[in-house]
Amino acid sequence: MIEVKKNKDGKVTKTTDKGWACDLIPKPLIVARYFAEDQAAIDELAASLNNITAQLTELEEEHSGDDAAFCGFEKINKASVTDRLQEIKGDLDAWDEAEVLNLWLKLAKQEADLKRQLRDAEAALDTKALAQYPKLCEVNTQALVVDDKWLAALRTAIHGEMDRISQALTQRVKELAERYDAPMPQMANCVAELEAKVNQHLEKMGFVWN
Repeated sequence: MIEVKKNKDGKVTKTTDKGWACDLIPKPLIVARYFAEDQAAIDELAASLNNITAQLTELEEEHSGDDAAFCGFEKINKASVTDRLQEIKGDLDAWDEAEVLNLWLKLAKQEADLKRQLRDAEAALDTKALAQYPKLCEVNTQALVVDDKWLAALRTAIHGEMDRISQALTQRVKELAERYDAPMPQMANCVAELEAKVNQHLEKMGFVWN
């Protein structure tokens, strides 16, 4: 949706792309049915980006202590890392530090490239999905709304209720199993032993019976 701002004379002063949405057929339904491969590629890019970001974070944390590669940095970014590499250029004693800094630059470039690729891929998929709506016929719309939206939601709700009931039954069976864990002969022997002890106490108290 494009938000348009006008002045008092009705002249357009600013346009802003606010994105778009469709309540009846949400974008994820269009993507899942028609552009699953594009979404899979985006998911793969996102996973790779998360992996690189995690490596960067780990590298920074590992080398941020005293006398470590990043110990004197106010902010770790491309400019500060590059400046530090220039300072220690040719210093053989700073070889380990340079190796860490160069690795950071390599990972940072990979992260930036992946972010750009992910952003471009998401924009391209968004354009494809939006262009798909005018192509939908009545049959396509019914399939998306009834099968992919309503029935899918119903299946999810049913499976959730079945899981809840299954867990409740499992817990109940476990409780019953624990309650009746002892076999009947063992329980009978226990009752007999308790009965004998009670009789002995009663006899000591003067109660006698045939």
